[in-house]
Amino acid sequence: MAGAGFDRLLRRAWSELGRDADELAALGDVPVAPLPARLDVSGLAVASVAAASLAAAATGSGADAQRAERMPRLHLDGNRIATAFSSDRVLLVDGERPDVWAPLSGFRRTRDGWVRTHGNYPHHAAVLRRVLGLGAHADAAAIDAAFAARDGATLAHDVTVDGGMCVVVAREDPARDAELSAAPLIDVGRHANAAPARRALVAVDRARPLAGLRVLDLTRVIAGPVATRTLALLGADVLRIDPPTPPEIPWQHLDGGAGKRSAILDLHDPRDAARFDELLAEADAIVLGYRPSSLERLGLDPSTLAARHPGLVVAQLSAWGFGAGDAERGGFDSLVQAASGIAFVEGAADAPGALPVQALDHATGYFLAAAVVTLLERQAREGGSWSARMSLRRTAAELLTMPRTAEPTPSRALDDAGRAAHTTALTAGPGTVRIALPAISYDGAAREWPEAPHPWGSDTPGFRGNKRDTPGMQP
Repeated sequence: MAGAGFDRLLRRAWSELGRDADELAALGDVPVAPLPARLDVSGLAVASVAAASLAAAATGSGADAQRAERMPRLHLDGNRIATAFSSDRVLLVDGERPDVWAPLSGFRRTRDGWVRTHGNYPHHAAVLRRVLGLGAHADAAAIDAAFAARDGATLAHDVTVDGGMCVVVAREDPARDAELSAAPLIDVGRHANAAPARRALVAVDRARPLAGLRVLDLTRVIAGPVATRTLALLGADVLRIDPPTPPEIPWQHLDGGAGKRSAILDLHDPRDAARFDELLAEADAIVLGYRPSSLERLGLDPSTLAARHPGLVVAQLSAWGFGAGDAERGGFDSLVQAASGIAFVEGAADAPGALPVQALDHATGYFLAAAVVTLLERQAREGGSWSARMSLRRTAAELLTMPRTAEPTPSRALDDAGRAAHTTALTAGPGTVRIALPAISYDGAAREWPEAPHPWGSDTPGFRGNKRDTPGMQP
């Protein structure tokens, strides 16, 4: 059963969302997710899935004072949650398991310690090779020697300045985590007055409480896609929009793309920008994962969006936070684990380690989905333009301040057969994918994805039912 850390975390998130505490009575038995770690990864994972499940269950139960009494019970499955959080490990594309870590991604020993790098995207790998003076065909020994010859902090600085991804693996800083934990985990704000939604949030199908609502997805790499595929599971029409470059990693897009469609628009092109503005006018919510300066240049920051499109719900993600020096800093779950101290907590002796899954990403995604569901309902009831912001570093601080153990608990993880039992095979474009089943669970919830992920950029940029939306056409 889950412990005090789970309960504190779920109640905190529920309070920050301004939700009725009576709704928590629908929780039911709380499972343990078999994700062995010293930190309470199970509590973090189950609390985040519980938050999204509760928000969906409440939204599908009407809006009067007796709603909490009518809410369906949750029946969370720890094995299913663990599999969903391990989605990159169970993914099969045409029967093959993709190599999810590139050669230049991982922990590397430097002259004075350790760094963690991320080189899955080719342009990030190119920066690492350039800064380290490595040729395209450098072998493992040459790569190790190049890192070992450098001071960690200087290397991380040089790579970052050049647009790459590298951080020093640091010890945890309890004072910093306490400071971060004093701020909201889910930062909710109201930006402007606006009339209630044009499409009222009226649930006619408990499994699809967001049916009829439209969501734009401008995110990449796990946290954002987890949030938006959850909204798609709940019935929203979710359209992911990407720039033409850099192209998305194909397996990564399929892993987070269930229930959604995918289109390409270059927002620096006036014609594409005009089409995107039309989509914004039709949307009920938008989820953003790009740097604030880029969003501001495109007029996609929350304040500008609220002014131009009153009533829009805006959800925003960041790796490191939204303060000065953090908001513009790129990052990934693995890098935040390394820089926040998690890697040494989970390591052995003087060598760093990692959480069993990309837990910061997945948990942040489910909490953000709970926020979007909540704010869509609030906007339909009260009006206003609303935003919710979350960062992986803030989620890391939450995990680091939860109770922990000296040895990893639970003691065993799901084996391959156990995880495979919580996957589904779907036809995606010309091939097939095997992906994790949804973790969301309550009486009447959808147990399967509404449709397979579409290949990256394979749809036209329009919501369903729009004359511009012709399946199979390229943008």
